[in-house]
Amino acid sequence: MTDECAVAGSRRSGGRAARVALRSAPLAENIRPVRPGLPGGQYKPLTEASVKRIHEAALDALEQIGLANAPKSGIEIMTGAGAILGDDGRIRFPRALVEDMLAVAARDITLYARDPKQDLELSGTRVYYGTAGAAVHVVDVEKREYRESTAKDLLNAAQLVHYLDNVHFFQRAMVCRDIPDNFLMDINTLYACCAGTTKHVGTSFSDPSHVEGCFDLLHMIAGGDDKWRPRPFVSNSNCFVVPPMKFAEESCITMEKCIRGGMPILLLSAGQAGATAPAPLAAAIVQAVAECLAGVVYVNAMAPGHPAIFGTWPFVSDLRTGAMSGGSGEQALLTAGCAQMHQFYRLPGGAAAGIADAKLPDMQAGWEQAISNVMAGLSGLNMVYEAVGMHASLLGFCLESLVLGDDLLGQVQRCIRGIDVTEDSVSLETMRSVCLDGPGHYLGHPQTLGLMQTEYIYPAVADRTSPKEWVEIGRPDLIARAIERKNRILAEAAPSVIAPEIDRAIREKFSIYC
Repeated sequence: MTDECAVAGSRRSGGRAARVALRSAPLAENIRPVRPGLPGGQYKPLTEASVKRIHEAALDALEQIGLANAPKSGIEIMTGAGAILGDDGRIRFPRALVEDMLAVAARDITLYARDPKQDLELSGTRVYYGTAGAAVHVVDVEKREYRESTAKDLLNAAQLVHYLDNVHFFQRAMVCRDIPDNFLMDINTLYACCAGTTKHVGTSFSDPSHVEGCFDLLHMIAGGDDKWRPRPFVSNSNCFVVPPMKFAEESCITMEKCIRGGMPILLLSAGQAGATAPAPLAAAIVQAVAECLAGVVYVNAMAPGHPAIFGTWPFVSDLRTGAMSGGSGEQALLTAGCAQMHQFYRLPGGAAAGIADAKLPDMQAGWEQAISNVMAGLSGLNMVYEAVGMHASLLGFCLESLVLGDDLLGQVQRCIRGIDVTEDSVSLETMRSVCLDGPGHYLGHPQTLGLMQTEYIYPAVADRTSPKEWVEIGRPDLIARAIERKNRILAEAAPSVIAPEIDRAIREKFSIYC
């Protein structure tokens, strides 16, 4: 929590004004009520037998069905490791090969940030929340309309994330629709993300030929290739497959280039249940697991132990229409089930949650975002992508929703942390003193005051006043408060968190739109 967040004290009955305690200094990391990387894993929608059955089905799919459309370079890499190219052009993967590649795959990896305090340690069931997606619109909440997203919008989103404690990384969330040239769009996407925040950044490339130029930009920011490789602060979100069970040739070539350049890879399989993935939720997970296991073979046959995230991202269809339904309960279940599969393989994993089908940040958006984010976190998903800001099933991104999402994710992470049961927390001494010798309530008790900041989390925007207090302070509107906080953060944010001399050099070398 930041210092701007007031910590609300106990509110007495009778409509009296709330007492408010302000923190005089930031809390030490180990006593903050929520913090990045809290361990989840309490929720398991799949039984142990179901996990093993899905694993076996995925191995069968790789042996019997295989994947089509691998690029020539990929065929050489995978068949050189033991994959089999059939007469039908599909590559099939013997079980022994998959097991061998799993044995050398990277585990307990770190996704680095330019600020080392923001590094993400992907091990076990540690949970991190962030953005992602490729929305082509921005939600204008004041006009209640959608408009095309721009490079400046992307920069503003990154700047907001930089100051939102409960959003731990920034992956490209919008397409820069104001840039017609695809290479310049990729350059500006990367620049806007890195200029806005020093947290870990994720991005993608629209064409393999753009990778080298984008790496030039990264090396300028890092201070050279020798500074970049030990701490790569950007990962490549790579849709290396086109479900069902086909490689995406250009994305695979991009992936190979990123691996050579030392960039971590998100192996992203994004089938849609009932459309490009089977309708049964279990089978949708099977296909996603099979496709990502093929990615594990691909990456590790090329560069054993290269950092890669097992990105099973199966989505859901509303089977009445075929449209995507990212805010559904089925989506939440799919994401939680995928987290269990990541843990079965002991691989760093990522999936999508927090997507709203709602067009605006309203009650529907609230329940859609909360349910899937809570289930993803409680399942121990390492990287929760698209957790905040996404509306209209990924078509729209809302800056105000991003601000509101910071409050939401604070509450979500408090759920992940769970209940601390210690000798002190269950001691009867406080109860005895209050009930037998004291005032009969715990308001103002040293134990209560001592836990206000370390045990409880308080929203920055959400309203907890009584109806009487709410009227007295002018009936504040949630969206208006989100707009106010958004504007305040952006007004105080630096134009770029890249060093000024480097920023000038970048602008001299590339055409920057924001």
